[in-house]
Amino acid sequence: MSSIRSQLTVWYTVALLGTLLTFGIAASLVDRGARYDALDRRLTTEADRVARLMAQAEINGPDAVQELPSGAATLRPDLRSPLDLVADYLVVVDSAGRIVYGSAETSRWSAAASDSLRLQVFAVSASHQVLDLVLDGVPLRFVAAAVPSPRGVAPVLVAVAAGAPTRDIENAPQRILASMLLVSPIILVFAIGIGYLLSSRALQPLGRMMDELEAITDGRSLHRRLARASERGDEMDRLANALNAMLARLETSFSALRRFIADASHELKTPLAVMRVGVERSLTDPRTAPETIAALDETLQEVRRMTELVDTLLTLARVDEGRMELHTEPVELGTLLAEIHETAQILGEEAGLAVTADFASEPITIQADRARIRQLVLNLVSNAVKYTPAGGSLRLALTATAATATISVRDTGIGIAPGDVDRVFDRFWRADAARSRTGERPGFGLGLSICRWIAEAHGGSIAVTSRPGRGSTFTVTLPRSPAPDPVGAVESRAPTAEGG
Repeated sequence: MSSIRSQLTVWYTVALLGTLLTFGIAASLVDRGARYDALDRRLTTEADRVARLMAQAEINGPDAVQELPSGAATLRPDLRSPLDLVADYLVVVDSAGRIVYGSAETSRWSAAASDSLRLQVFAVSASHQVLDLVLDGVPLRFVAAAVPSPRGVAPVLVAVAAGAPTRDIENAPQRILASMLLVSPIILVFAIGIGYLLSSRALQPLGRMMDELEAITDGRSLHRRLARASERGDEMDRLANALNAMLARLETSFSALRRFIADASHELKTPLAVMRVGVERSLTDPRTAPETIAALDETLQEVRRMTELVDTLLTLARVDEGRMELHTEPVELGTLLAEIHETAQILGEEAGLAVTADFASEPITIQADRARIRQLVLNLVSNAVKYTPAGGSLRLALTATAATATISVRDTGIGIAPGDVDRVFDRFWRADAARSRTGERPGFGLGLSICRWIAEAHGGSIAVTSRPGRGSTFTVTLPRSPAPDPVGAVESRAPTAEGG
């Protein structure tokens, strides 16, 4: 969620900055073109006004130009005075190709710069011509205009040119970009903030869906459905509809699976009971041949194991359907564990293990189903005996705080690999070395799943710590305060058929 929100924020920020950069470049180009258009109109107006002035008959005559001793020429003083009022660069060229008038700025030009402009203005043939020049390192733009003359009369003044520097116009984009760079940190912070808010708002329906999906923690929560994000039929609505359809299919499949397990387990109980009675009767019949007794005894062991498996499956099926109730009562754990300790000593003696106990001296009473708590601890003890080699030890401990009671079963057995610790409570899961049904440590892999259900149904939890070759410690934590409604606890915390 955070990753998607961050990506959307980053992309929104990049898009906004890219848009602003594109806008800035486009705006600077448009501004540059508009400035040049305005400059061209102004220069054209000035050049036309001066050209019309020079075209007057009383002005554009032989005496309009005064020859200087140096060989140069200049306009008469009375003609120069109105031209001095022009603020821009201004030059007037006569028929000999000489600049007979230049504004004050032109007087600072070098001879090469003056000749370059003179030749281009003298060569003007159209009514107007735009000239872009760089004179003495200064970029200039001129509009040259031919001086109109009456037909058949040779004019003395033939062209004028009005110009202005363009450095400010050329530098305008740089100033805009520099201004954008100055305000870019503010824009960046603003973009990140707006992007984060927009992405958060856009992902709110997805976040609600995720919360609802995470609340469906097991197969018994599949009846829940996701609320539609809106009624507009957008992508979020389509996603909710697709997930709801998937949940409906899963609910149907899990319901059918639970019914099958429950029905099969129930139907198998009677034939297994009949088979067990028949085998036991044959074993006690004196007419049974000795060579048949061994086969019957092995068959009886398998029937007992099958009966145990069917009973366990039936228990889990009832748990999944919410029909397994807890009959809670005040249970003094010290007394209960003392009884279990005696059983553990018998099992340990047969396996060659040393069994010890460490119980709190004060009474520890909880509200629980005594039979289920006994089943939980005995399963842990049986597991410890099964996976601890002869010569090892098993320790049963009971501690308490004001709020909880803790039961721990510690052994010095083969331990559990780190990658398998999280799977030991899954149904039918067993370590690879002990997976065989008839191997050294036979079993079905359901005992720890039952243990987890019992602990969670009482409002508690079960955990395991283990190191390969060093043994394992299973810890059950139960609340000392009265537990919630047992039926509700079973319904809300029951393990499912897909695992644990």
